[in-house]
Amino acid sequence: MWRIDQQCFVPGIAYSRLELAAYIRLRGSFTLVAEPRPGRREQPRNDAPMVIEPPRKVLGFIVAQATRRGVGHILTIDVPPSSRRFGIGSKLLATTEDRLRSAACHSVVLETAVDNAAALAFYKRHQYSVVKTIPRYYSNGVDAFVLEKEL
Repeated sequence: MWRIDQQCFVPGIAYSRLELAAYIRLRGSFTLVAEPRPGRREQPRNDAPMVIEPPRKVLGFIVAQATRRGVGHILTIDVPPSSRRFGIGSKLLATTEDRLRSAACHSVVLETAVDNAAALAFYKRHQYSVVKTIPRYYSNGVDAFVLEKEL
């Protein structure tokens, strides 16, 4: 997952291995991983050699947290460029929002770089609104928008 995060974000915004691992382990956090649907597998004949499948490819993932205050927080959503435009990010986001609702969250927030036009368009399509700006939020000095959606 760390390699995917490195593909999705520029230095200063991408997480280090330690940061990503810490977010995954936060109290109340969960990680959803999108993988390709397995194809139909034929039963091997008794005399046929067994075929071992390679490890599945990760198409994307999301790390989120349900807080005790009833506010969900999306820590990262990562879909590598080769997997984009197939609805993977939308499915991850919708599934996460459902899970946050089940955890009694009434809203969800996230941060994104003010210059990440693709992310801003994506979140706008999913009814997120900018609620504030955090100056120099990222280690490379870029400001972040805080976006929120009522659940």
